[in-house]
Amino acid sequence: MSYVLGIDLGTSSLKGILMSQEGSVVTTKSANYDIDNPKQGFSEQKPVIWVEALEKVLTEISQEVSDFGTALSGISFSGQMHSLVVLDENNTPIYPAILWNDVRTSKQCQEIMSKMGDRLLEITGNIALEGFTLPKILWLQENEPKVWARVKKIMLPKDYLGLYLTGNIHTEFSDAAGTLLLDIEKHEWSKEIADTFNISMEVLPELVESVGQIGTVTTGIKDKFGIQNEVKVFAGGADNAAAALGVGLIDEEIGLISMGTSGVVSSFESKFTNYDGKLHFFNHTVPQAYYSMGVTLAAGNSLNWYKETFGQGKGFSELLSDVNTVPVGSSGLLFTPYIVGERTPHFDSKIRGSFIGISATHEQRHFSRAVLEGIQFSLRDSKDIMESAKGKTFKYLISVGGGAQNPDIMQMQADIFNTEMIRLTVEQGPGLGACMIAAFGCGFYPTLEEVTKAFVHYQLETFKPIAKNVAEYEKIYQIWKQVYSATKNLSHQLVDFNDGNLK
Repeated sequence: MSYVLGIDLGTSSLKGILMSQEGSVVTTKSANYDIDNPKQGFSEQKPVIWVEALEKVLTEISQEVSDFGTALSGISFSGQMHSLVVLDENNTPIYPAILWNDVRTSKQCQEIMSKMGDRLLEITGNIALEGFTLPKILWLQENEPKVWARVKKIMLPKDYLGLYLTGNIHTEFSDAAGTLLLDIEKHEWSKEIADTFNISMEVLPELVESVGQIGTVTTGIKDKFGIQNEVKVFAGGADNAAAALGVGLIDEEIGLISMGTSGVVSSFESKFTNYDGKLHFFNHTVPQAYYSMGVTLAAGNSLNWYKETFGQGKGFSELLSDVNTVPVGSSGLLFTPYIVGERTPHFDSKIRGSFIGISATHEQRHFSRAVLEGIQFSLRDSKDIMESAKGKTFKYLISVGGGAQNPDIMQMQADIFNTEMIRLTVEQGPGLGACMIAAFGCGFYPTLEEVTKAFVHYQLETFKPIAKNVAEYEKIYQIWKQVYSATKNLSHQLVDFNDGNLK
């Protein structure tokens, strides 16, 4: 028996999943940690807490699994994207990691787009947003010049754990793509971008494929956790890329719908496609491949807000129990899930959500269904961009997250997307993708396709579009799409009024 370990470094916790080489879960462990918010808009963590969390997880796994120390063959990672880690000449962090959800860098984003414009899209496939790494570097240069002067290497969070385990500094293409410093088509750091913003190429880590080996576990780490054999360590992937691999997104005819706090629509891409900034575009964990990604900022978050605000103490099951008694289109009631702004396709931080078409005949069940439909309509925006730009139709979509647990939502997705929907037997998240990378890297399987067959399993039950519902949803979706432009000016005025900026 040989094991692989996937380490998923999230924003609020680190999870470890130990799997056999045949693809079965042996055990999972996790450790939580906090986010520091020293100022409004700031979101930081000290990298040492990630190491402490990893040590806790490794200790618990080694204590539970008797042959862990002799059967562990490979380790890989998935991790939160974009967050900036800066090291000095001793590979010691010299500033808290600035996280992906930190929004202090609006000014720097404007500077990047002013200097690079369309050229940034041509090189990186993305526009500058506060979450990306490059704006954080510019902020550090401007606001902490003494710190920046000491920086010898920049890293992404999961790669700091790779350094801890192996003593080596690397990153891989899926995470590097989220920095706005990678030429994603040439698979190399962009000297043009680095030079434009006075970033030495020397501070950028060596690039490897996600499945590339970055070293072996050091003797000191092996002794600490009772590991007796040589353990190979592989680069891994950004969390979204690893999650895409972990659900089997390795074919252009397959798409992924993820309904968590935010909503994500992902598509496998075999070659570079310029979506004009309407979608995120990154390198995949699959070598020489990519994935596109659209984001609804408040998917599950909208549903949770609705439950907490109007649910009268009901749980989700009770609140949504009668949505199937409401006709398609919620009897003329629409909801837009823009309660925290929106990402795809509008990139508008000041748009706000709305219920449109409220009448005296509407009951709570209509509002419940309208919220669900509005979330799916927003996700469809991303799917439609992918299909129209590529001239393709998805054969089926894999649904994960909260929506995949509800048959009514699954059928709603099938009807609104007009695509067959499938779901996993068990969801393991990005950590499963990390395990798959390690299994391939260790040579347990000849291809990632073979790894997918062994590690990823789907339920037999699928949800197919109902023709009558598809036709009705097409009509209501065309109306729903008009709500953004109809409410944009009003939303912006209301936000400015609330912020005291309305003149």
